[in-house]
Amino acid sequence: MALKKNNRKPIMNNKRNLITMFDPKSPISEQYRTIRTNIQFSSIDSEVRTLMVTSTGPGEGKSTTAANLAIVFAQQGKKVLLVDADLRKPTAHYTFNQTNTFGLTSVLSKQMTLEKAAEGTNEKNLFVLSSGPIPPNPAELLGSKAMEQFFKDAQEVFDVVLFDTPPLLAVTDAQLLANKCDGTILVVSSGKTIKDHLVKAKELLDAAQSKLLGVVLNNKEMKETNYYYYYGEK
Repeated sequence: MALKKNNRKPIMNNKRNLITMFDPKSPISEQYRTIRTNIQFSSIDSEVRTLMVTSTGPGEGKSTTAANLAIVFAQQGKKVLLVDADLRKPTAHYTFNQTNTFGLTSVLSKQMTLEKAAEGTNEKNLFVLSSGPIPPNPAELLGSKAMEQFFKDAQEVFDVVLFDTPPLLAVTDAQLLANKCDGTILVVSSGKTIKDHLVKAKELLDAAQSKLLGVVLNNKEMKETNYYYYYGEK
């Protein structure tokens, strides 16, 4: 499959969001690489190729985490597709300075092939599939047979496929993808995420028979170090 490259540079405001691209030697970038390593060791018998990144609620950093994880996997030499599966409040096209006139919804509705819809980035081996036009029925699309076919098609082309999904407690969209992915990463925000909400999110993932690989604690300032991200096994 011949995928198109994108030579446009991410806008300056995204330097902080895409720290693994703009400052790969920073302590935070190192933490993303640690998360990558832990993901790869989390399943010895079968490689994790489809990964869902979600959170309990909005504003906890799931989209930033998904984008940077996609970058560090690509920096490892893997061919990576970041899919903006948040069909209600998509952000990937802003992060990577791309348009959103077509994307995942265009592929699922068979208006465009994955080959044409996925856009290259300035990071070698990383491609982004934005959400596309926001549909009136996001949950139905994500739970459709077309979505099952998308999983098969994407894995034929890419080594790793990461899905940035809506928050678990907001809508059912993430649960629909949870049991289709090889694993799930749950992002929580230090001092913001409510414990009861975290417990409820875990229950929803269990009900969906999702494999929770671990939790990323975001926005936690460590006293002894400059690290702000921490990864812990469940």
